Amino acid sequence: MSGTVYAQTNDADGNEVIAFRRGDDGSLTQLAPVGTGGRGTGTVHLPSQGSVTLAANGRFLLVANAGSGDVSVLRADGDGPELVGVTATGDAPVSVAEHEGLLYVLNNGGDGAIAGFRLSDEGQLTAVAGSSRPLSRPGADGAQIAFTPDGRALVVTERATDGISVYAVGDDGSAAGPEPHGSAGTTPYGFDFTPDGVLVVTEAFGAQAGKAAASSYTSGFEPISASVGSGRSEVCWAAVTKDGRFVYVTNFGDGTISSYRVMSDGAIELLEPVAATTVESAKGVRDEALTSDGRFLYALDADARKVFGFRVRSDGTLAAVGESDGLPATAAGLAAS
Repeated sequence: MSGTVYAQTNDADGNEVIAFRRGDDGSLTQLAPVGTGGRGTGTVHLPSQGSVTLAANGRFLLVANAGSGDVSVLRADGDGPELVGVTATGDAPVSVAEHEGLLYVLNNGGDGAIAGFRLSDEGQLTAVAGSSRPLSRPGADGAQIAFTPDGRALVVTERATDGISVYAVGDDGSAAGPEPHGSAGTTPYGFDFTPDGVLVVTEAFGAQAGKAAASSYTSGFEPISASVGSGRSEVCWAAVTKDGRFVYVTNFGDGTISSYRVMSDGAIELLEPVAATTVESAKGVRDEALTSDGRFLYALDADARKVFGFRVRSDGTLAAVGESDGLPATAAGLAAS
């Protein structure tokens, strides 16, 4: 089964989507870039998870344009994405989440806030009244926003507060909160959910060498496993396999990907401190995405200007399937169908 892998250039003069057609063997073929109609920040290493997201069961691609304060909707197509429209969302949007046509954006500029929108069947965005809510405090430095699997709540990780903010989502799409929760470890960054609602969050520990860790939480956001270390450095993104059995985390500090096993009670244990490597002992890997069929994991190494592909084996181990270059140093975000 083929698919498509997407990233954004984050270019300050004119942001673009870079798309790769995925072969059945996991190999990637780059397609022509498509403008988002917005602007990126022009900086390397956009510090967030979820700036590029697939929505509406893969029909649309959402791209946060952090430089121009808007989000682009593109029709996702195997021959390359097609721009549908651009909507202003707030100051410096860095992460986007969608659940059953309800979309929320994490705006990290100014004091920081979230804002909600409805996504129509045609790909148009309409603001949800009463949806704009602050983070737990000004300057909280949000890293990611995402819905819980049931869509009843939103979660935002905050690096500056070492906290996790939770917002209740009403039937009308509005958000209430935030309800702050302390992170089990310092500098919470990326996260993902298992299908049954266990939350797994990475912890960068202020970029201290060898201190990378991850924690798991119940659906009530109580810790199950607190700060399970991998011995690596500057952990960023998290991606849970479709069956909820394994979690992969990227370690920006040393070009590695670590893997964790998820137990039946939601506890996590380190599977492999180095499950895969992009560029050995070199900084740069940050963004990652699992394909919709769960067969492949892709990781973007901005410093190497490449996307690296790995086959996901049934036991959670990874096998390299190749790499594709030609990305700008500012490339950010990753989504895969």
